[in-house]
Amino acid sequence: MSAKPAIHDSRVSRDSRGAGRDGRKLVVASNRRARHDYAILDTVEAGIVLQGSEVKAIRDGQVKLADAYARIVNGAVWLDGVHIPPYQFAHGIGAHDPDRARKLLLHQREIDKLRARIQTERLALVPLAFYFLGGKVKVELGLGQGRKKGDKRQALAERDSQREIQRAMGRQAKGISDTRSR
Repeated sequence: MSAKPAIHDSRVSRDSRGAGRDGRKLVVASNRRARHDYAILDTVEAGIVLQGSEVKAIRDGQVKLADAYARIVNGAVWLDGVHIPPYQFAHGIGAHDPDRARKLLLHQREIDKLRARIQTERLALVPLAFYFLGGKVKVELGLGQGRKKGDKRQALAERDSQREIQRAMGRQAKGISDTRSR
């Protein structure tokens, strides 16, 4: 009897060295605050210019998008406010500035469309997520309209009511009555 070779299943492995290489999107960081503060009208996927130590730090999941925003300057899109801490094993020349502005890679026609929408509709360009796709780091940008305090409350109320509806439909599908005996 011959022993079968071990089969490596990338879906089971938690190792991120091959992250996103099989065509699946592996989200590393998401900006949940942006979805709360803005009504996201449209999303765009962009590449990002990074140094080697930044990619390694992102693979470790060390990205903070809390106060990040994107802006268009001289026909290029720049990402500001993203904190990528230095990779612990990079020293000297290999280390990077954690708070530097990073250039985003988009086609010129996409940049022109974004600029036109931002100026005419008074929208903000905010990063929603960092993820690996095909072994490369991508950024999901959202065109968002700022919400006021009342709008945020209304969005939370809508989300809660949708959640309740889903729960009730699930209970009904399972045949569980909504009345509880005490």
